[in-house]
Amino acid sequence: MNRNEERGRPNVLLITVDQMRFDCLSIAGHPVVETPNLDELARTGVRFSRAYSATPTCVPARAAIFTGQSQRTHGRVGYQDRVPWNYPVTLPGELAKAGYHTQCIGKMHVYPARNLMGFHNVVLHDGYLHHNRNFHGIPMQEHYDQVDDYLQWLRERAPGADLIDTGLDCNASTVARPWHLDEMKHPTNWVVTQSIDFLRRRDPGKPFFLWMSFVRPHPPFDPPQAYLDLYEDADIPDPPVGDWAQGDDSSLEGLAPTTGKGLVPKRRLRRAMAAYYALITHLDHQIGRFLQALNEYGELHNTVIMFTSDHGELLGDHHLFRKALPYEGSAHVPLIVNDPGGRLHLKQGTVADEVVELRDIMPSLLDAAGVQIPESVEGDSIWRLAAARNEADTASPVWRSHLHGEHAYGHQSTQWVTDGTEKFIWYPQTGEEQFFNLAEDPMELHNAISDEACRDRIEHWRSILIRELEGREEGFTDGERLIAGRKQAAVLSHIRV
Repeated sequence: MNRNEERGRPNVLLITVDQMRFDCLSIAGHPVVETPNLDELARTGVRFSRAYSATPTCVPARAAIFTGQSQRTHGRVGYQDRVPWNYPVTLPGELAKAGYHTQCIGKMHVYPARNLMGFHNVVLHDGYLHHNRNFHGIPMQEHYDQVDDYLQWLRERAPGADLIDTGLDCNASTVARPWHLDEMKHPTNWVVTQSIDFLRRRDPGKPFFLWMSFVRPHPPFDPPQAYLDLYEDADIPDPPVGDWAQGDDSSLEGLAPTTGKGLVPKRRLRRAMAAYYALITHLDHQIGRFLQALNEYGELHNTVIMFTSDHGELLGDHHLFRKALPYEGSAHVPLIVNDPGGRLHLKQGTVADEVVELRDIMPSLLDAAGVQIPESVEGDSIWRLAAARNEADTASPVWRSHLHGEHAYGHQSTQWVTDGTEKFIWYPQTGEEQFFNLAEDPMELHNAISDEACRDRIEHWRSILIRELEGREEGFTDGERLIAGRKQAAVLSHIRV
């Protein structure tokens, strides 16, 4: 028995990937993707089938993870870089104060880039971020040459290497090519290599909180060749296209490598999908590599594990790509919890159907560590949804009835509400509305907003959204109706510089 076990305090391992869809797990029924290690975590743990990112892009999603707050409170309702992160209460900060050795390896995507956000140490790789790549107007202490630890490591092993050597942009969701260097130099392998090294150099007298934060499967779609080969001859299904999707692409937007929509040539799209799936299998194998090392260090059975993604990837669904929009491929994320030591008494191998969100990560991990949850946290601990219950207890745990999501995105800005079985979407710049019966139409193929049979349900959800938006600075509602055309910013005024 090690000293952490004697104290009854588990290590906490948070594994996040960037831009992974909810459905890309073998155990969730995906017809192509192979994820044996994640499947095993779900098989011996609990998988949440209705986990969402309320603001599905990197910056606001990570604000929810760090603070445990809704987007209305943490203030990031869209994607905007270079807005300082001044949150006084954070997940790693609370664990550090409680005596945990806290470490992040990989992506943070905060500002300034080297902001510790409560961690004792950060080994950083945010990936390719345009705002710190430009040579004009960027202070040297923020330039990627100065802040990125992976790039420094890579250049020691491949002199002159850069993040753009493959010619792929960080938002190129429709093009792909294999990784051009040794697999061990891939950023996915690097995160695990550095994480294993943390096991060597951690303080053995303290429990640890390790956030392994991968950049992939976010573009560039550059899996090692061996993983791309796995999907070379796979029967990859075409993306679903709803009756509401825009079918015209007269501007040929689908030919652009970083398009957010359009008709992409079929061969290019299939290869991009294959590369995306290959990146996920590569991640899965590297996660398995770390779990083996964790076991070798004698810490696996003293570690609570959580796996999720900050948002999804539309990957051609409805002729759309990337993220930010509220459709399932973008906003619906995987979430798996596992407790090898049995401390939390999880009902192993089950699927929890309650609607959970990234703001629930902070209170859940604090709860698992026995650390008091701060009053500023608005999420809730998910363990009661995942715990085995007495057979005599037939009552379901009390939980939220719905989730409110949004994203400032120009004329494509959205506000939406869902309970995982139905979804109502409002485009506040145009006034367009959509309604999907997810229980019967999980791929969102039919926009039922004009269906007479759905009128009462649509009015129900519209009234909920009105209540969620009351008092907002943008003036989205007067309390009785939704008001289109209001000016909207990516960050709310209480955190603007």
